[in-house]
Amino acid sequence: MHAMQYEITLPADYDMGVIRHRVASKGHLLDEFPGLGFKAYLMRERGVDGSPVNQYAPFYLWNTTEGMNAFLWGPGFQGLCEDFGRPVVEHWTTLAYEEGPASGAVPRVAVRRRQRIPSATPLPGLAAELAAEAERLARREGAVSALTAVDPQRWEAVHFSLRESGAPREVGDVFQVLHVSAPERGASRRGRQW
Repeated sequence: MHAMQYEITLPADYDMGVIRHRVASKGHLLDEFPGLGFKAYLMRERGVDGSPVNQYAPFYLWNTTEGMNAFLWGPGFQGLCEDFGRPVVEHWTTLAYEEGPASGAVPRVAVRRRQRIPSATPLPGLAAELAAEAERLARREGAVSALTAVDPQRWEAVHFSLRESGAPREVGDVFQVLHVSAPERGASRRGRQW
C-alpha cells in the first residue's frame, strides 16, 4: 500500500469556504475509485488547532499502484492542477495500517506527525517500532484508523490517524476532515506490511 499527500498552502486571508464548497461538490467523485483505500479531504485554517496556515491537504491510502497512477494521470488531479498549480506530491510506502475502536464512525479530525530517521538507526528494529506506533495510535479512544509509512529517499516516517472527533492527544499537525472517500477501505490490509 502507498500513502500520498499534497499540500496547497493558501493566503492568510483566503476564504476557506471555497475549499469547503469544492469538497462538498466534488468529493463524491472518488467514492467508487478503483484501488483507493481512502482519501481524506483535509483542511487546516490559520489560527485553528494551532495551524499557522490556511491549507488544503488531502491524504490518500492506495491499495494498488494502478489506482494511484490512474488518479495522478487522470482528469481529477489535472483539474486540481489547473485550479491551484501542480503541487509536490509526497509519497510513502506503508509499513502498517490499523483500524481503531471507532472504525465505523465518520472521521472529523486527522493528525499527521513526521519523524526523521537518523542515518545511524538500524532499520530492522526501527521498522517494527514504527509499525507498533500505528497500532498504538489506532487503539486510542475515538480512533477510526491509523497508519505509519516511510519515504526511503528522505528517510522520513509519517504517522497518520483519522479520529471520530475531539481534540487529539497525539502531537502533530491537526486537520479538519471535510469528507472521506473510502471505496476499498475494507480491502486495505491490516497490520504490518512485510
